[in-house]
Amino acid sequence: MKKTLISKGILALAASCALTSTALAGGLERGGYNIDLLFDEGRFAAESAVTFVAPQRELKNVRDVDTTPFNPAGTTAGGGNLNSLPNTADGSESYWVPRIGAKAAIGDAADCMFDYSEPWGAHKNQGRNWAGANEDIETKVESRNYAVTCSYRFDAGPGQLRLIGGTFYQEVYGFQERLVQGIPFTSAGTTGVGRLDLEGDGWGWRAGIAYEIPEYAFRASLVYNSEVKLDDITGTLDLSQVNGTPAFDVHGAQNMPDVIELKVQSGIAPDWLAFGSVKWTDWSQFQKIPFCTAAVTGTCTTSNGVTSLDLGYRDGWTVSGGVGHKFNEQWSGAVSVTWDRGTSQDFGTQTDTWTLGVGAAYAPTKNVEFRVAGALALLTGGSSNTVVIDGQTYGQRANYTFDDDLAAGISTSLKVRF
Repeated sequence: MKKTLISKGILALAASCALTSTALAGGLERGGYNIDLLFDEGRFAAESAVTFVAPQRELKNVRDVDTTPFNPAGTTAGGGNLNSLPNTADGSESYWVPRIGAKAAIGDAADCMFDYSEPWGAHKNQGRNWAGANEDIETKVESRNYAVTCSYRFDAGPGQLRLIGGTFYQEVYGFQERLVQGIPFTSAGTTGVGRLDLEGDGWGWRAGIAYEIPEYAFRASLVYNSEVKLDDITGTLDLSQVNGTPAFDVHGAQNMPDVIELKVQSGIAPDWLAFGSVKWTDWSQFQKIPFCTAAVTGTCTTSNGVTSLDLGYRDGWTVSGGVGHKFNEQWSGAVSVTWDRGTSQDFGTQTDTWTLGVGAAYAPTKNVEFRVAGALALLTGGSSNTVVIDGQTYGQRANYTFDDDLAAGISTSLKVRF
């Protein structure tokens, strides 16, 4: 089986199906990391892609767990009794994930790629009118990632061995709003919306190895993406609606996760390609993320922090597999199935996800390629309860349940090569 029997569109479709499925993964995953453009056979290649995801996650049987007034000197999370408010809410928002990259060959053995992506993100907007408003009104996380990745390849046995390395600069920012009760603490007090705004940035690196046998369209790659240390997350906490206090500065620290991904693809018959991947993401370091006032100059912890973001995640695992087929010189298609292990631990809504992805590629010329991929995901049901994880309590403000829900996504991309 010769390489000419495997359409480049099939190889690209494998990446497109993966991109759509990644945007439906757990944790704070959005676009994730993707360096597939680095393997393009053209001397120069540029690609732009955008993915749109519309999840559905309906929260039911919502109950305000702690109906006591807020007491900063005691153990109550408080905020009063919200159980007279609606006990259902929409726990999801639609979002876009863009990506753009360019790759150039350097001599006969080296390639370098630059890309912009938005690997992390989240958006919940239940609003104020629900029984869990003390836990969350709206939370939004966004990111920007600028990366340079290079590789060098040399002959090894029947194929070529490729060494991969790179670096990336990352910005992460966002906010959370929730209902907060102010003073006096032992009575109804003043209640209003508190808002926490945050931003941080840092550097990361990647290293990997790949082995390719072009005659069989075979490639196996293993790539490690380091954590990004956000050692100086800064922002403001605004309680002006609660007790008239002007917004004041806060600070904290958190590492964005390191990621290891193994990808394999191979021609299995003339015009047919099989592909698969396994990815591990270190989401377990996302537990309670505390933030302190400027008066705290040392390490910020949950004991000296003024507020925190409560996530309680476990590590993420994503397993995907699929097949692609070349119909003719211009058209190719692919289908994939992905399982993503939920990162929630009986707190939150991130349960296991099963995703079916399909895609098509159209190449009017050898230098231009259009791709579209879609995905339909099953978000399995569960509940969010008051739990203790590593000695820390989560879900002490609101509990709720949710049934199996659906999410849909579509990705389009354009690639040109010379």
